[in-house]
Amino acid sequence: MFQLPNIRSSSLALAALLGGVSPTSGAHEMFASDSPWMLGDWNGTRTELLEKGYDFTFGYTGEMGSNLHGGYDHDRTARYSDQFTFASHLDLEKILGWHDTEFQLTITERHGQNISNDRINDPRVGGFTSAQEVWGRGETWRLTQLWIKQKYFDGALDVKFGRFGEGEDFNSFPCDFQNLAFCGSQVGNWVGGIWYNWPVSQWALRVRYNFNDELYAQVGVFEQNPSNLESGNGFKLSGSGTQGAVMPIELVWSPRVNGLKGEYRAGYYYSNAKAQDVLKDSNGQPAALSGQAYRSSSSKHGFWLGMQQQVTSLASDQSRGLSLFANATMHDKKTNAIDNYVQAGVVYKGPFDARAKDDIGFALARVHVNPGYRKNARLTNQAAGLDDYDNPGYLPVQDTEYSAELYYGIHVTDWLTVRPNLQYIRHPGGVSQVDAALIGGLKIQSSF
Repeated sequence: MFQLPNIRSSSLALAALLGGVSPTSGAHEMFASDSPWMLGDWNGTRTELLEKGYDFTFGYTGEMGSNLHGGYDHDRTARYSDQFTFASHLDLEKILGWHDTEFQLTITERHGQNISNDRINDPRVGGFTSAQEVWGRGETWRLTQLWIKQKYFDGALDVKFGRFGEGEDFNSFPCDFQNLAFCGSQVGNWVGGIWYNWPVSQWALRVRYNFNDELYAQVGVFEQNPSNLESGNGFKLSGSGTQGAVMPIELVWSPRVNGLKGEYRAGYYYSNAKAQDVLKDSNGQPAALSGQAYRSSSSKHGFWLGMQQQVTSLASDQSRGLSLFANATMHDKKTNAIDNYVQAGVVYKGPFDARAKDDIGFALARVHVNPGYRKNARLTNQAAGLDDYDNPGYLPVQDTEYSAELYYGIHVTDWLTVRPNLQYIRHPGGVSQVDAALIGGLKIQSSF
């Protein structure tokens, strides 16, 4: 039976949808199609504040997912999840005279349900990706950003300190797709226990050195504190519960190829906190059979590569054209369930002259499970005397998951983009017994 999505009553979300078809009377008036804000320019006050260094952002992202075919549970339904963002960015040079200094404060709130949890994935083991990337890390309010950044030596040295997530600066990637495998920093998706992407924040320091306009290197130190993930700790500032630190380093090259923008990233992360082995006990034997505790490792590490490159453009508008992208991550096989991940795709901006700001995206991803992690699941079932997948106590063995997404981004107004999408997931959660799933999605992005 098909059910309507459980969409929270929200006057802001409704106004965003209705505003896309409202008549406009000026670029800075409420609901004007060429205004960057749905609520307009506040009679010029917003632009005046911006010129003085005060920038306020109110954003909304809503995502619907429906299991059209296949998956773990074939009973069709739809789920809706969303996020509100309230942010202020201050140019402290304009406000206080502090040279090349910026301040950022962001608070977020998430809410809703995810179609992946019990319809697409086997809930006994869960999944790797999510058909609604905005879902996750608890239905709660969070202090997502609280940082100050200052530049030195004519901008060559850039130092940022405060509370933020690794993916904000390291292994960064846009989030126009709705499937998590194609959205944001991918390292955080596969080592989420130590690398905390948006909306979670932790105490951190990031230092960047710009060699020139195209090349920079950066290093960071991030508090590794699992208590920051808890829903009740969205505004926690103390360091209690800290287990160690995650230290990423990255080189970023942003060349222009035939005049077209590109970005290439290569990085490495190291965690000095103890990590649990996925298979063996302290004696080197399979812990699932010995009954002993899994042994500890003194660290955890991994690598990443990423690229984005525009390859075509129109003579009349260089922002329109085809761009290619690809990402890969590799992780410590002793301590991590996922040992490698690869992804690639294309985005075409401005497909039609009449829809110059629309975009089309298509991407493919492969998530591979560590062989030691698979072996541990098999031995766990062996120790329990289970070999029937349909037995509720059976632990499904996870291997490789394949995902694909196709979306069309409708630029309704300068403050509203709607992206209907289709997602296909083969072996959801890496479980071969789960039927391939076809998911219908809708992503709404709006700025108030």
